[in-house]
Amino acid sequence: MSEVPIKCTGIAVVLLKKVQNEFKVLLVKREGSVLKDVWCYIGGGIEEGEKAWEAAYREVEEETGITNMSLYSANTFDRIYSIEGNYIYIAPVFVGFVPDDQEVTLNEEHSDYRWVSLEEAMGTVSLPGNEEVLSFIENHFVKKEAPAYLKIRR
Repeated sequence: MSEVPIKCTGIAVVLLKKVQNEFKVLLVKREGSVLKDVWCYIGGGIEEGEKAWEAAYREVEEETGITNMSLYSANTFDRIYSIEGNYIYIAPVFVGFVPDDQEVTLNEEHSDYRWVSLEEAMGTVSLPGNEEVLSFIENHFVKKEAPAYLKIRR
């Protein structure tokens, strides 16, 4: 019997900020050869010796320049099946709350960014499953207060 392995080598982060009493989510437009021109939330790899939540902080800073945020484990996961590699990729999702005056400075991995409503974000992301993650975050981190026990303390 053959098995499809599961690999967890990366993370995903949904950044939120409150603008005039409405939460906006940061979407970035990918620039690299993988998923070029695809709108998505922040994602990246976990480096050797790094915890997943440490990778989340590092990737957010590298990709957006953002260092001021409150980070939470979303308690959900991105899941993708790799056709070429015949494995299931799973990544823990984190939620980062940033101040409304937060500036974004993109690195070379992205060509553009937008702060949009969750509804617009769900209609914009193009990877199947991303809208489910955004809906989950809306239900558990926007419509309700973020659970204190999921907050990551550095």
